[in-house]
Amino acid sequence: MVRYVAKRFGYALLVVWAAYTVTFLLLYQLPSDPVSIMLNGGGNEVASSASDAQRRALEHEYGFDLPLVGQYFLLLGRLLTGDLGQSVTSHVSVTSLVAQALPSTLAIAGLGLLVALVLGAAVAVAANWTRSGALRSVLFALPPLTASFPTFWVGLVLLQLFSFRLGWFPAVGDAGIASVVLPAVTLAIPGAAAYAQVLGRSIEHTLREPFIDVVRAKGARRARVHLGHALRNAVIPALTLVGLTVGGIFAGAVVTETVFSRNGLGRLLQTSVNAQDIPVVQILVLLSAVAFAIVNLAVDLVYPVIDPRIARPAS
Repeated sequence: MVRYVAKRFGYALLVVWAAYTVTFLLLYQLPSDPVSIMLNGGGNEVASSASDAQRRALEHEYGFDLPLVGQYFLLLGRLLTGDLGQSVTSHVSVTSLVAQALPSTLAIAGLGLLVALVLGAAVAVAANWTRSGALRSVLFALPPLTASFPTFWVGLVLLQLFSFRLGWFPAVGDAGIASVVLPAVTLAIPGAAAYAQVLGRSIEHTLREPFIDVVRAKGARRARVHLGHALRNAVIPALTLVGLTVGGIFAGAVVTETVFSRNGLGRLLQTSVNAQDIPVVQILVLLSAVAFAIVNLAVDLVYPVIDPRIARPAS
């Protein structure tokens, strides 16, 4: 078990390091001039009037005067000491920008993931529980249909129905629990569709296994067969999907926070990409990779709890 956990920790660290390295190589090869952006915010007049001494000072401060390898290790060393760098457009530390935007994104991402899991599991269990062939067909057809809905369209429909017509939730902003509900549901729907589809088919397959016939022959009630045996053995593929969709939730936050006018990490990423603010973009991509690695690590550590054979070394 210790060896299994150590390997999973190693894989998580490798994912984070690879994401940082690839992001660095891609961003620092872009045809942009961060020094000019810092000097004037994007215009050319101030940048052209800046003295060579000012430009050299900024290049030295940010490490732009070093070769690519030197820049990589300089920034990596600063990152390991907790220095996330400074925005080239606002001249504010990236740590401050992330700290301001993170709570808003965590609120909708956390609730969205919870809603997706509960809703997806409910549809999957109901599809295999019902004895109605028509309802079963509808429930199995529902996940592929909802998965095809664009995130921005889902958000606009929810706004139109629950904000403008019914007035149940605020349309925009980030004030209180009520403002979190619609963005979270918008993020949850694609994930719930994927979980329902994978978990539903997995339960269907598990219910045909011979050990289920044995459980039924022993007189187990239907609820125990479905929830105590079939669901537990069918949940591993869905758990794997949880880890894989974390990155999708972060990507969906860009659209969702724009639709609902929330100042979270997604919107910060959008504005930073538009402004070519490389230090901010790099840290946000790294945060996404860290979240992906942490969730996948947690999923990997849950596997042996569900099936202890997974952590046993192959004989």
